[in-house]
Amino acid sequence: MFPANIYATRRKNLRAELSGGLILFLGNQEVPFNYPANTYSFRQDSNFSYFFGLDHPDLAAVIDLDEDKDYIFGNDVDIDDIIWMGVQPTIKDQANKVGVEHTGPLTDLNTMINTAREAGRPVHFVPPYRGETIIWLADLMGIHHLEIKSKTSEPLIKAIIKLRMKKDSFEVAEIEKMVNVARKMHITGMKMAKPGIVEREIAGTIEGIALSMGGPVSFPVILSINGQTLHNHHHHNTLVEGRMLVMDAGCENELHYSSDITRTVPVGGKFNSRQKGIYEVVLKANLAAINAVKPGVPFKEIHMLAAREVAKGLIDLGIMKGDPVEAAGKGAHTLFFPHGLGHPLGLDVHDLEGLGENLIGYDDEVQRSQEFGLAFLRFGRKLQEDFVMTIEPGIYFIPELIDIWKAENKLAEFINYDVVDTYKDFGGIRIEDDILVTADGCRVLGQPIPKTVSEIEDIML
Repeated sequence: MFPANIYATRRKNLRAELSGGLILFLGNQEVPFNYPANTYSFRQDSNFSYFFGLDHPDLAAVIDLDEDKDYIFGNDVDIDDIIWMGVQPTIKDQANKVGVEHTGPLTDLNTMINTAREAGRPVHFVPPYRGETIIWLADLMGIHHLEIKSKTSEPLIKAIIKLRMKKDSFEVAEIEKMVNVARKMHITGMKMAKPGIVEREIAGTIEGIALSMGGPVSFPVILSINGQTLHNHHHHNTLVEGRMLVMDAGCENELHYSSDITRTVPVGGKFNSRQKGIYEVVLKANLAAINAVKPGVPFKEIHMLAAREVAKGLIDLGIMKGDPVEAAGKGAHTLFFPHGLGHPLGLDVHDLEGLGENLIGYDDEVQRSQEFGLAFLRFGRKLQEDFVMTIEPGIYFIPELIDIWKAENKLAEFINYDVVDTYKDFGGIRIEDDILVTADGCRVLGQPIPKTVSEIEDIML
């Protein structure tokens, strides 16, 4: 964990954003996957981790805004626990490591919340995402569990977004470590991507690298020759020459900072002319978007820049037609690029998304679109220095979507459907990097990961 003063400063900054009442943070609990004693690997709540740093189950914390005091609540282990788990630090010892003086058992938390509610003091909390946390909150707040999400604190949500979106040098260093782990994962996957290999062999190997070098994968590995399915978690296909393999994978460390990298490679290590043509279009969109990043630029504008690059490249290949600016403006590119350009990255691989996508990614100045494709852009507002973002354009040939658009003759002035039909067996290509917004531009995080055609072919052969 970070030094205690970092967590103390984060809590001080949070107190400065709100006035009056209690801020309640419930840590995560262990969750069984088939019977009570057989649990999933424990993962702490990201907001609890950010402000209180302790990576243990069954903890809660309170910031008392009126008394200017911080509390951590939890039950010390008994001999039965020690037999199975070994000696554990006391709650007080744990709290001392993150600069918290006041501690107590979980029964004290119940008393504190009840007293605050009876006195009419506000209790601020963020939207829960786990069932057991919803039940815990319902019991503490004395309300039905279905009412919990409607009782969350928008001032607290906005304050956390403001603080967590900007990454300090300690956080950037942790993210960058995980990008370098992802680099090894992806290079290993590239070298394994040969005809006859089953996808799960590569997926299992790169997940093992994550576990051995940092922690668990930061999200379930996406790895498939059927890359036209954007989040394809099925790993049962056998690799065959002529297909492209999409690998979207990252790692998180013991502090839960994450990486998220995508590379797409030709099975067997050599691009054919059709693969190279589509790949170069995606790469140009990736590089153009990265070069356009700087503080003050709406991310929505950078997304549309990438969209125009995709349209231009596909027009050059004869797959689309017309003017690329007009085509992108009318959404013709979304047949091939139906998702957003990227998202914030940090403690969560889609950082802060659990607090509400629109609150994170949009504001009074930049509104979310309702148009197909652009509606999937998770983040559209102006970038600021110290934001960490992903840049991940792609081109996909989704047969079902193609058939629908063709049947409707949709935007036919921009799309050569007869040519598109010949690509239905292609799959997809996505190229993703993690970047830090700097004072005058951005920096791609981590050691370079092969992404040009020549770099990929060199490392695969």
